[in-house]
Amino acid sequence: MDPHAHEHPPDLLEGGRSGIRAVKLSLLGLGLTTLGQLVVVLLSGSVALLADTVHNAADALTALPLWVAFVLGRRPPSRRYPYGLHRAEDLAGVLIVLAIAASGCLAALESVRRLLDPRPIEKLPWVAAAGALGFLGNEAVAWYRIRVGRRIGSAALVADGLHARADGLTSLGVLAGAAGVALGFERADPLAGLVITLAIALVLVQAARGVIRRLLDGTDEATVILLEETAAGVPGVEHVTSARARWTGHVLNAELEIQVDPTLTVEEGHRIAEEVEHALLHRLPRLRGATVHVDPHDHRPPSGPMAHHRRPAGSSPPTPEGSSPPSA
Repeated sequence: MDPHAHEHPPDLLEGGRSGIRAVKLSLLGLGLTTLGQLVVVLLSGSVALLADTVHNAADALTALPLWVAFVLGRRPPSRRYPYGLHRAEDLAGVLIVLAIAASGCLAALESVRRLLDPRPIEKLPWVAAAGALGFLGNEAVAWYRIRVGRRIGSAALVADGLHARADGLTSLGVLAGAAGVALGFERADPLAGLVITLAIALVLVQAARGVIRRLLDGTDEATVILLEETAAGVPGVEHVTSARARWTGHVLNAELEIQVDPTLTVEEGHRIAEEVEHALLHRLPRLRGATVHVDPHDHRPPSGPMAHHRRPAGSSPPTPEGSSPPSA
């Protein structure tokens, strides 16, 4: 056994467990918040608060697809899914973004409807208290989900946290509307709803940006720079030709091309590649593994059967001997 050989799946499984735990606790928190609002609805008869309570209850259920995605992500790879099912987490992120968009649309429609047909709100102190409860409960859940999502590298869990924040903003609109009505301004409730709709739109943009970036295999430049610097610091690596990384769910995958002394044996080059992967696993906790391709370090132009596949970006493909390049 290689003394340096060790596995990082336990850390990645812990990320899945942390995600499931975050979903469970946040569902419990949102359930208690919704139950508290429902009690106030029964006491006050507020239609506005009833709509917000139903909204919070329905949106809390969007955490269920994320829960399923975390469970699927913990399954081992198979012949049918050789890379595992981590991508299910990204699909759950798409559903969450769509739910945020639906929340914004419903808030906008309800606000316009109330603006055209204002209705009196009874028992304002109770309604204001329930609105505050909804905001605080959702914001606590949002903070927790975003914090765990960023720690384990889950864009979907961060998006779900932003979803909870959007729900909290809706509850804040109920509170602001009740305050305005208490001051004698009947249309304060729907106007506050329109302002909150704009805030939800900003949350939607933030959540969609992170989820879409993951779907397009995007990552931050700092990660690529860290890959290059770590690989270049391994003894025996003379040059890092390329470094790429992409996320699937909350795990990171990397591919690198390195150059070594052309006089080394295949076994020595393989050992250097293993040392590179070993160093990367220590520097990037969320890294599942790295594919390291070894080339001889040669300053001459690329040659061999793969030379025309590794031409610089933007250059034209080589023209076969005896033929002319295609005309424009």
